[in-house]
Amino acid sequence: MSDPGLVLRLRGYGLTTAEILYFRPDAPSLLQVYAWQAYDLAPDFPVLFDFLDHWRREIEAALHSVRIAHDALVRPAQWRAVDGVIPLP
Repeated sequence: MSDPGLVLRLRGYGLTTAEILYFRPDAPSLLQVYAWQAYDLAPDFPVLFDFLDHWRREIEAALHSVRIAHDALVRPAQWRAVDGVIPLP
């Protein structure tokens, strides 16, 4: 059995993390945070927007803001092996 995450990566999906800030109805002055992760397609993010549509329909908490990070949008510098020694003081 293959890894479903690998299959999605081969189809162009990447790991998406969303930081969702919201207000609960019982504490409207208190800002809450929810972390969400799934494999999604940048830059359209259909899986995330389906989740946010579900949130707006089914959850009584008002959204404040959503911050998105995706592995195709934020990448570390390319890494390559180098022969050599770096002395540390």
